Amino acid sequence: MSTVPSKDDARAFEAPDLIEVMEEAVRYNRFLVGELSAWARDAESLLDFGAGNGRFCVALQERGYQVHAVEPDAALRARIADRGVSTEEVLEGFDPDLRFDGIYTVNVLEHVEDDVGLLRAFFERLRPGGRLLVYVPAFEVLFSANDRRVGHLRRYRLSALCDLVRGAGFEIETASYVDCLGFFAGLAYRFFGNRDGGLDVGAVRLYDGVVFPLSRLFDRVLGHVFGKNLMITAVRPD
Repeated sequence: MSTVPSKDDARAFEAPDLIEVMEEAVRYNRFLVGELSAWARDAESLLDFGAGNGRFCVALQERGYQVHAVEPDAALRARIADRGVSTEEVLEGFDPDLRFDGIYTVNVLEHVEDDVGLLRAFFERLRPGGRLLVYVPAFEVLFSANDRRVGHLRRYRLSALCDLVRGAGFEIETASYVDCLGFFAGLAYRFFGNRDGGLDVGAVRLYDGVVFPLSRLFDRVLGHVFGKNLMITAVRPD
């Protein structure tokens, strides 16, 4: 039976080079940091689940939030810890009595076999009134060599993920697709992109500088219909 990731099955991230390539997506990363900051509001303690190289947890810590991180990859975890963020290999590594004001996970849930179990674990680790932000890749039709390379098990539809989040006990606050133009870029990548799942640095910079800003404008109208990713915020009822 599948379980929430534990110390016994923690492993290295499949494609750490792609994490570094995405550092070139300056506007995209700035957008996500902005969304996380707005979502966190007056929260005191946050958990970044699946923190990668720490780009988001460090940015939030620099903005004055008390951030903890979970990152299974030992090398990435060491980098985060070196930057002063309290970091564990698995969620169970933290004090079992520790509860957070907010938990967020960016492009992680799709890696986890038991996504439902993980959402329930988040529910248990939040204080009553605590909030959740989930950001994941959208639409199975976009599943490509890149998804396989980085270890994705699935992509999500908005309604289906909302059902999973509600099933874990949360109340949905907001739910929308993100990067509508990226849907078409993702479709092109699936059929014409690198067969090894790699990303071209120049293409990432071009998309980030030209297409993504336009995509965010169109998201205001099309965000409820489709996009390359989707984002949900939810709350644990008091």
